[in-house]
Amino acid sequence: MTTTSIPRPAHRRHVEAADPDPRARGTVRGEQLRDGIPAALDAYDRLFALGFVSPAQVREDAERALDAIGRFRPGARAEIEGIAHGCGIEPWRVGVLNARTEILARSATVPPGECTTIVRRVAGAGGSAPRTFGVQTWDWHIELSALWHTLEIRGGRHGFVGLTEDGILGKIGVNSAGLALHFNILGHVRDGIGGVPVHVLAAIVLEEAGSVAEAVEIVRGAPLASSGSFALFDGTDAVLLDLSPVGVFPVRAEHGTLVRTNHFLTPTPAADEKTWLYQPDSGERHDFVRARLARAAAPATLDELLGHLVTGDGEPPVTCLPDLGKPLGQRWASLATVALDPATRTARILDGTPADIGSRQWRVLTAS
Repeated sequence: MTTTSIPRPAHRRHVEAADPDPRARGTVRGEQLRDGIPAALDAYDRLFALGFVSPAQVREDAERALDAIGRFRPGARAEIEGIAHGCGIEPWRVGVLNARTEILARSATVPPGECTTIVRRVAGAGGSAPRTFGVQTWDWHIELSALWHTLEIRGGRHGFVGLTEDGILGKIGVNSAGLALHFNILGHVRDGIGGVPVHVLAAIVLEEAGSVAEAVEIVRGAPLASSGSFALFDGTDAVLLDLSPVGVFPVRAEHGTLVRTNHFLTPTPAADEKTWLYQPDSGERHDFVRARLARAAAPATLDELLGHLVTGDGEPPVTCLPDLGKPLGQRWASLATVALDPATRTARILDGTPADIGSRQWRVLTAS
């Protein structure tokens, strides 16, 4: 399997910001992304146009999203405004990026990408405490392959490390309290604008939550108008959540393992799922990973778990390579592979697909 068709920068950008004032912290972030944010906006503007979402609608949606963020967490809106200030653009434009999932939910012509997540909770031997760890692919449009970065953010209640897209507050990571978050997109017929965007909520959880219980409380208290999945795990506990406009629903682990692709795993939101977006692909990947895990010895380490993300010809595309023969909006790829370890508060981020493990260097970040 080759990934030479996925364009990647020679040096992936790493963004650091540490300030107790959210706007100042955002300004530092924006200054480091002055070239990436305009390029990301250009890519998303093309995707919005392809999905017949007008520029006026995009701006209205972004401004509504900023208002919802400001009501829920004024500091998060201030940080977004700081990013805009540091980058030299209007705040609503950065609002567009943070609400890109919700805006794209209006489109019937731009299918979303796909991600696969596995989290393990391993019982401690001889009465010792259990351990948790998780891995995922982040699959998205190849046009965004140069427009994401790793990050280290400090100044809030907890520092956190991980990756996100240029201009977006957060996505996948682990914080200094040892709370980890993997992120997948889901689709519900009621998805739209009016709540806190799921990417912003992920950043809020990483900044504020010191445990799975605290993270779940934050998520349940957030006004949601769109869908997603957070796999949340700390040193001893793990939970998988279906997030949707009709509520937040936990998913039970099977033999200490949580597997997530891109469909709801609980009945209430699944009743009105946008099945045409993700199926049969999501179900095939989910079943494949579960069957592979059932056949093998239970993974006891991160490296063992990562091997379950590698797929090849004739298998469901857990390792996702782009079909460059397809048009804009239909060429997605595994832009990154991520491994999170709450016990050491580390995020290992590979600028490559799971098949690149061993041939490309991991970036290892520790939250403090």
